[in-house]
Amino acid sequence: MLKMFKTAVMTLAACALLGTVSFASESIVIKGSTTVLPITQAAVEAYMKANPGVQISLSGGGSGEGIKAIIDKTTDIAMSSRAIRKEEIELAKKRGSNPLEHVVGLDALIPVVHPRNKVSNLSVDQLSQIYQGKITNWKEVGGDDLKIVVISRDTSSGTFESWDHFIMKKTKVTPRAQMLASSGAVATAVGKNRYAIAYVGIGYLNKSIKPVSVNGVTGSIGTALDKSYSLSRELYMYTDGEPKGQAAKFMNFIKSRAGQEIVAKVGFIPTMFLK
Repeated sequence: MLKMFKTAVMTLAACALLGTVSFASESIVIKGSTTVLPITQAAVEAYMKANPGVQISLSGGGSGEGIKAIIDKTTDIAMSSRAIRKEEIELAKKRGSNPLEHVVGLDALIPVVHPRNKVSNLSVDQLSQIYQGKITNWKEVGGDDLKIVVISRDTSSGTFESWDHFIMKKTKVTPRAQMLASSGAVATAVGKNRYAIAYVGIGYLNKSIKPVSVNGVTGSIGTALDKSYSLSRELYMYTDGEPKGQAAKFMNFIKSRAGQEIVAKVGFIPTMFLK
């Protein structure tokens, strides 16, 4: 993974030719999901290289923040790891915004633990009970006699909402859970804590964390595509109606074969495989 994904706000500007001559610039603002952020960061770098003179402001903050920004017309493109809700669409219409959905990839939401944790599979019910605070020791699910440290995404996150949809079913996450603001922070925290459990998008898997299968099925590109892995989801970008100018060109790029190759390169599943 690119370490620069941890940066909260990142501005990529066209370079001046030999430090003396500047290109005329056009700008794009992109905000939202930290799950979609790695895809967008890599796509922005490639797009900037091919289009000098375009300035792109890119920031995370969560899917909820991205969707709020498209409703408020403070971003050109909103990144989201969940679909926009009915009430958000209604609010957008009241404010004169028309969020248009673009599927840019597919993800599998993966429970993760420290590599030294011997637990390798959990059921949906066990995951729910762990996150509700009803199962508190790893020995209760076949692990060592160690207290479980629950780590979750914050409530403005689309990843949190996906976890609620797949696992929690509207039950409450234990108040003892550590609520973190980005997927990168979640992965880092689990990699440093032998007692921890969390969940991340498939593109955030790395050697410092260990994926856990769910109901005996390992989350992977193949199991997400054939839907045998139950925690799979689409990844989105939203624009205010049909995008225009550079925003339209960027969206065309990320949907193109070159853009979808970037989706695959950073560890997610390109839309070319979707049926």
